[in-house]
Amino acid sequence: MQQLLHIFKLLGTPNEQVWPGVGKLPNWHEYPQWKPTKLSTLVPGLDQDGYDLLGKMLEYEPARRISAKMALEHPYFNDVNKEQY
Repeated sequence: MQQLLHIFKLLGTPNEQVWPGVGKLPNWHEYPQWKPTKLSTLVPGLDQDGYDLLGKMLEYEPARRISAKMALEHPYFNDVNKEQY
């Protein structure tokens, strides 16, 4: 529970706007409502592509979260030699 609250404090408490149906999930409770912190504050030093990818990876709603395969194709990794992998 403590870890969940810590995530909510950093990323903002999910609500029906950012994750439709969240209130109907099993074991969902009313949680304190925190606003999200800017990713640039949490992880300073990334470029714009890095913040874009991180934001897509941290989406609450699973259907909106970037897949691992799509993440590897994100512009953030354009400079990586993918032939090695």
